[in-house]
Amino acid sequence: MKTQLSIAFIMIGILGALAQGPPITADKPIMLGAKSFTTKTLMEFRNTERGSFSYIPLMLHYLPTANSLVAVHLPYIGYDIDGGASGSGLADIKILGKYQFLRKDATGKTFRLVAKTVQTLPTGEELDLMELSTGIYQGYYGIVAGYETLKYGISNEVGYNWMPDGTLDEFRYKLGFGLPLLKPQYPNKQINLYFEYTNSWLTERDWYMLLYAQGIQYARKNVTFDLSVQVPLVNDVPDERQFRYSLFLGTRYTF
Repeated sequence: MKTQLSIAFIMIGILGALAQGPPITADKPIMLGAKSFTTKTLMEFRNTERGSFSYIPLMLHYLPTANSLVAVHLPYIGYDIDGGASGSGLADIKILGKYQFLRKDATGKTFRLVAKTVQTLPTGEELDLMELSTGIYQGYYGIVAGYETLKYGISNEVGYNWMPDGTLDEFRYKLGFGLPLLKPQYPNKQINLYFEYTNSWLTERDWYMLLYAQGIQYARKNVTFDLSVQVPLVNDVPDERQFRYSLFLGTRYTF
């Protein structure tokens, strides 16, 4: 665990983020200008009845146009399964694509819709870990909707994760609220609170979880730091697999 934490804080020191970036555990359809790059990470330290897991991805995002995005996520994972194996290594690599097909702007507010896909490659250990490491191909397809004003932001995401050779098919719905604590200013300086909900229904296993994440974000110019704690509100899964909590640490830098 010490090794994973050391890697995590080293990455926080060298990465950064776009000010007023996306929600912490959710997503939003706001995109920057064409030809921009973002280097980011969102590290998750997950604790469950099954064991503890450290997930540290390096994410590279690129906008070919003002309404499209492609990305690759290269993740490291450390795991300690109670009564089972422990180790570390490469997790499942993810290829992300987004296309913004609707944008409605008005004074001080905007509404946008984005089509999103995540193709998960079976490069990780077969740990049967949702969104982290399964060693089985997965394809996620969804829609992200967002409404943002100078006073608050609302994000919604609905989608389906398809695993043709496994049993982790998942219907997913996320709802997030963002609340800036400081008035808009230039150069950008902001503290944002995030209130985020994740509904996860594993259709083949008939498992259901409703998770709540409370997060805070500090944005300064083009650097953002994220901190969030996620806990279960509904945990309708077998006792030995129940979710306890996750701690998220993130940062991003856009250039």
